[in-house]
Amino acid sequence: MRHTLPLAPQFYVTAPQPCPYLDGRMERKLFTALQGDYAEQLNNALSKQGFRRSQNVLYRPSCAECSACLSARIRVADFEPSRSQRRNQKRNDGLRRDATSPWATEDQYALFRAYLDARHADGGMADMDIFEFAAMIEETPIRSRVVEYSDRVDRQKRLRAVCLTDVLDDGLSMVYSFYDPDVADRGLGTYVILDHVEIAREAGLPYVYLGYWVPGSAKMGYKANFSALEVYSRGAWQNLGDPDSYSADTHPLSTDPIAEQVARISLPDTRPTR
Repeated sequence: MRHTLPLAPQFYVTAPQPCPYLDGRMERKLFTALQGDYAEQLNNALSKQGFRRSQNVLYRPSCAECSACLSARIRVADFEPSRSQRRNQKRNDGLRRDATSPWATEDQYALFRAYLDARHADGGMADMDIFEFAAMIEETPIRSRVVEYSDRVDRQKRLRAVCLTDVLDDGLSMVYSFYDPDVADRGLGTYVILDHVEIAREAGLPYVYLGYWVPGSAKMGYKANFSALEVYSRGAWQNLGDPDSYSADTHPLSTDPIAEQVARISLPDTRPTR
């Protein structure tokens, strides 16, 4: 029997655009398509190398004069909640968790719009309509789940938070989460991360991937509050250590050329077994 090997993925670079995390910086991304029979293997392999998924695309920041964005993950076995995080868990103990297949609903979109309007009214997603939202949730070629968190209010289910989550071979990747801004004092963003650590622990998965941590960014600084945090830097995962020891200011020559970055990417072995 003849086996056809998949073509190696092609990598591309986006045009520079304003960085959403650091004012005055320009951002560009290295990306590749996520498709075909080997999409799951590719997603697993590249997630371990600092890439993130957005629908059918895998991307990683690859800016010409900055390397501040660092992929972050929690080492589940070593994680210990802080005192404030334990209070957060107790405060939200009544939330009900439901994990479903990636299917968008009107309730999710209503919560998403309220969240954007309150927290990110000038962000890149501010103009997303319900069809674009559905694409964000549903267009996934890999194993994904929508994790919903709800209260009972006047005997009615009240959606409070949602997280689109990918299931990797070594952990959970929190692709995108949003929550009810009317109860911001409950710290639902923190709670969703804490709960994903528990889900991963129950499933025997070693990591929870949080996306990018950016030193000097108010939007991303909260991730450093979680213990057992690792960041992907210079081709390897390492303990975060002291967050204040990192700087968003980098020398223009500190980033490698795109060709060198691509050459160092490890791709999954997709040769057929005999």
